[in-house]
Amino acid sequence: MTEGNFTDYIKIHVKSGKGGKGSAHMRREKYIPKGGPDGGDGGRGGQIIIRGNKDFWTLYHLKFKQHFKAEKGGDGSGQRSTGKDGEDVYIQVPLGTIIKDTETGDVLGEITRDGQEIVVAKGGKGGKGNWHFKTATNQTPRYAQPGLPGEEKDLTLELKLLADVGLVGFPNAGKSTLLSKLTAAKPKIADYPFTTLKPNLGIVSYRDGRSFVMADIPGIIEGAAEGKGLGHYFLRHIERNSSLLFLVPADAEDIAKEYQILLNELKKYNPELLDKKRILAISKSDMLDEELKKEIEKELPKDVPHIFISSYTGENLDRLKDLLWQELNS
Repeated sequence: MTEGNFTDYIKIHVKSGKGGKGSAHMRREKYIPKGGPDGGDGGRGGQIIIRGNKDFWTLYHLKFKQHFKAEKGGDGSGQRSTGKDGEDVYIQVPLGTIIKDTETGDVLGEITRDGQEIVVAKGGKGGKGNWHFKTATNQTPRYAQPGLPGEEKDLTLELKLLADVGLVGFPNAGKSTLLSKLTAAKPKIADYPFTTLKPNLGIVSYRDGRSFVMADIPGIIEGAAEGKGLGHYFLRHIERNSSLLFLVPADAEDIAKEYQILLNELKKYNPELLDKKRILAISKSDMLDEELKKEIEKELPKDVPHIFISSYTGENLDRLKDLLWQELNS
């Protein structure tokens, strides 16, 4: 999905370098007229390497450069000199990037650490020089090996955000507003559905200098697991969250039913998502008096902790942070 400078899915083409040729050089020096073969090996072709970089949070920079080619290895030369290796090409990606072979769909690896490297196209091996082929019966071989070709492939890069808490809710449930109140993030906020068209990350400051990362995921609609609405474009980001904070507004017709629909969409997309820790927050609770809250509580699911909050008045936001921290560290 792409919106502004956020890109979480892209295809690239990579080609590593060919190995250098081995040398068929014969040693020829003054007073040594028959010095024999001394051709060096060819150098290895340059490799294509994907490297994790914590300073990147999107694949946007790859929209404008999608073809990567490494240089060939240097040819061998006399005096058994090996050709230099071709220069490697590094592709920087954010943490949470999955690398797939576009043709086969196979996962080649996942980047989850800063500085982690995955070689996605190995450089071709350099050819052997002629001195390797000298034998008792062939003292002056005048041939050497050519370098081996590099690898060429199409890759799909898919970003799944790394966050501790993922916000899950229907459009206009108040997720962006909550994120802006709890963190320094400045997501787009307006009173209409699908204001959030890209995931937003924010760092929630907690007590004693501790913190955790929260992600505002674009709103779910019924049928999202089948690709309806923003569909799979955002559901994959939820897979990497440690805990899920379900947000249902107090003015919803049936809070328990809305929560169940959200749960069902996650289950249809990936049943393993239901194994994650969950908290249910009823947002916009400044609309409710204590009597209404007690009535609503009777209908809420018993298997998930719940809390009434208001981003507008700040009601229970500190308690929510406590609850999230306990869930993350339990």
